[in-house]
Amino acid sequence: MKVTPESKRLLEAFIEKHQLDANFGDVALTWFIPLAEKLKMHHDGAEGPIFVGINGCQGSGKSTLTELILTYLVEIKQLRVINLSLDDFYFSKDYRQQLAQNIHPLLATRGVPGTHDTALLKQVLLSLKERKTGFAIPRFNKATDDPFPTEDWPIIEEPVDIILMEGWCWGVTAQTNEQLSVPVNTLESEEDSNSVWRTFVNQQLQTEYQNLYQLMDFWVMLKAPSFECVFDWRLQQEQKLIQKLATASNSEANSGIMSANEIKRFIQHYQRLTDQSLATLSETCDVVFELDKHRKIINVKGIK
Repeated sequence: MKVTPESKRLLEAFIEKHQLDANFGDVALTWFIPLAEKLKMHHDGAEGPIFVGINGCQGSGKSTLTELILTYLVEIKQLRVINLSLDDFYFSKDYRQQLAQNIHPLLATRGVPGTHDTALLKQVLLSLKERKTGFAIPRFNKATDDPFPTEDWPIIEEPVDIILMEGWCWGVTAQTNEQLSVPVNTLESEEDSNSVWRTFVNQQLQTEYQNLYQLMDFWVMLKAPSFECVFDWRLQQEQKLIQKLATASNSEANSGIMSANEIKRFIQHYQRLTDQSLATLSETCDVVFELDKHRKIINVKGIK
């Protein structure tokens, strides 16, 4: 596509702000900016706001992709765009402890379906669809493993044109009982031997999440080559979080940082549905970026 001076300046500033590799600019111009232009065309042909679902496993780059699309559409196309992350709808630690006591201990760990406030998510999505204003968007603090105080949540002050909704399991469909019966890792075989946890997660996915998928108008996927990449990518994410919090004086702000061994156990919570998404989701997505283990795009569906 033709590179405008405005687009070039935007990309240079974006790369510097997010401390990205210099070759990110070429990737963005080849694939991500054309995706943003495609979304602009969808918006122009719609009567109301459009919802874009973005799926990608931990560390795949979906947050960076989402932020770039938002920045481009706001600054170059003058559209009103908002980014919603499924992560921002996690229940508090206290509420997850209640789930752990009442249903299964593994629900104390945020991540899987059943640990998100889907009622609040539905309320937010419908309010955006109806172009309402004056309501707050939740924000979750991963360093403390709790939502930010409600008074710190941003307020929607004007109707939104495009909603970018991203999440590691966003769009993933429920599994069969036969699939659930077979543990996928040691976490499931040792800590969920009777399948209570994964059955609950699957039921939540089927009853609470899949209806919300129907609100999406367009789907994008960053497809990892396999779940084995997730540990390395997730470890890189944690190291960035450590650097970000290095100057924080509040010890509580660093309480959510995980060691490598903790990450190994943590990501096992995500394996089943990550494998499910890698096996099934790309078939129904409008745009798919297939990645190698270094997160380099090796194949693309939906963009010429």
